[in-house]
Amino acid sequence: MEQNKALRLLGLATRAGKIAFGTESVIDTINKKKAKLVIVAEDAADRTKKNIQRISDEKNVPVRIYKNINELSKSIGKENKAVIAVKDSNFASEILRIIDGGEVIG
Repeated sequence: MEQNKALRLLGLATRAGKIAFGTESVIDTINKKKAKLVIVAEDAADRTKKNIQRISDEKNVPVRIYKNINELSKSIGKENKAVIAVKDSNFASEILRIIDGGEVIG
């Protein structure tokens, strides 16, 4: 249930124009220091994961491996998108909190 909230927030961020998607666009966003969070699908290519992780680490952008390509793509209304950058710090911090299990009660 909580995990779906992160996907819904990604959808909201998309409608608000606060994301970039696709490897090249995400790398460009990271290099321009506009990315606040990068999400990579679990089933993305290993080369893509390593490349995004390296570039994000250089720019101090948090990266999370989360869900699969189909789930991430569906949440933003696109097809076959394995990499998403969130450009808004409020969306990014809330999504991070959910992915990292920050709302677990008990």
